[in-house]
Amino acid sequence: MCSTESISLRLARLRSKYSWHHVTVFILTFISYALFHTTRKAFSNIKPTLSEEWCPSFHNKSVGELKPDWLWNDRHFQTSVTGSEPFLGLLDSLFMISYAVGLFISGFIGDRYNMRLVLSFGMCSSAIIVFVFGTLTEWLHVYNEAFYIVMWIVNGLLQSTGWPTVVAIMGNWFGKSSRGLIFGIWSANASVGNIIGALLVSSCLHFGYDYSMLVPSFALFCGGIVMFFGLVCSPMEVGLPDPNAEEPDCEQLIKDDYEEMSDEFKDYIDDDSSLAVPSTTEQQQTGCLESLKCFVRAIFLPGVLIYSLAYACLKLVNYALFFWLPFYLSNTFNWSNEVADDISIFYDVGGIIGGILGGFISDRINKRALVITPMLLVSFGALFAYTVSPRDYTSNAVLLAVAGVFIGGPANLISSAISADLGQQKSIKGDDRMLATVTGIIDGTGSAGAAIGQNLVPLIQQNWNWHSVFYFFILMLFLTVVCLLPALIKEIRSLCRRQTPQYDGPFSPRTILS
Repeated sequence: MCSTESISLRLARLRSKYSWHHVTVFILTFISYALFHTTRKAFSNIKPTLSEEWCPSFHNKSVGELKPDWLWNDRHFQTSVTGSEPFLGLLDSLFMISYAVGLFISGFIGDRYNMRLVLSFGMCSSAIIVFVFGTLTEWLHVYNEAFYIVMWIVNGLLQSTGWPTVVAIMGNWFGKSSRGLIFGIWSANASVGNIIGALLVSSCLHFGYDYSMLVPSFALFCGGIVMFFGLVCSPMEVGLPDPNAEEPDCEQLIKDDYEEMSDEFKDYIDDDSSLAVPSTTEQQQTGCLESLKCFVRAIFLPGVLIYSLAYACLKLVNYALFFWLPFYLSNTFNWSNEVADDISIFYDVGGIIGGILGGFISDRINKRALVITPMLLVSFGALFAYTVSPRDYTSNAVLLAVAGVFIGGPANLISSAISADLGQQKSIKGDDRMLATVTGIIDGTGSAGAAIGQNLVPLIQQNWNWHSVFYFFILMLFLTVVCLLPALIKEIRSLCRRQTPQYDGPFSPRTILS
């Protein structure tokens, strides 16, 4: 009887805490960022086709008599498939650099303007850029390096509006006490978008790579329209309570106590500027300076620098696999582009599984680094095993999924759940705007590392081979573990203090020091 009542009480609390508005916001924000990644994955998976399309077509002499080479290949601007790889790497690098810069800017804009408008504008405008880049240029036979570079830089800036805004909106609805399994499941949006993008490309590529970019861009544009009319950024907009208000706000408690004090005690407190409550005029005059201080303060919050540097190394590997995996499969095993796209999906499937399992376990033990670090250590062996994968569909898919669990899983946790942890820690003291800022710093630093990787991958591959590229990935995973060591040691010490009984006898350290 008691257990039945306990279960019913828990269900009643869940129903009272979460409404259909919460489910709608979860689904819409999930879909919005998944659509962003759909367009990115589409470009990644059409790279082999782009290399062939951008390069001269070699034909026999009979065709050459009918159509001279200069006329047949006048619209191509790359000399060979090998020569196009550095340019594709440059596009990826410039995209990640502009994306990293845009994350810092978008976090600032999202905190000060309507996040629904920022997100909708980013989705629709990015869809137009992707359409022009991948579809319209092919239809009009326009091939120009400078044009491609400008378009992809602008696309990186526009796509950066997605992550800070959706994380902040999720934070508004689910609050500080709901970041565990919910954020673990929600962070699979990027992997789901990658899977959708790969499936769309494999189904449309036989019509031409222009249609493989047309369908994702159209879906992204339609998604932006849906977000504009259907997304609610805050529960207060529909008359629901703020989930963050469930926990006491230290600054508001100080102000309430200040109003209840006697006039004599107020005068005493006002003599100390550190205790006095600032006036509204003073807050407005120092608004710009406080914004800068807030940004600098976010950088030096406990754990932010550690996880930012770790994520820079980890995202380099994660995004290098994201951008180059179909190209690697197609060139190494001589598989068709459709088969390479289908096999690359299993890396994202592993990332989804790893993110959910890692988030669940870390919630149970209330430790993040203690779960992520062992996963990364296992990733060394998983990635090395993949380098010797046979030319077999099943073996390749299984090894890719295992690598995704131990590489993509930790990446999803750092970018979502851990960013929420660091953006809402106790030292912030109720500053709700810090969440988007911390998220932008961590993801922006990670994107900067990923941008460097996009230039290094083709250089290493051309000068050595693909095995050297994977050894480089293992080195970066090792550096990720090194960056996480301070957080890991701190969590181990905290766990030991919790489990070790305290001795308060006459010869205990506490007694001697006292």
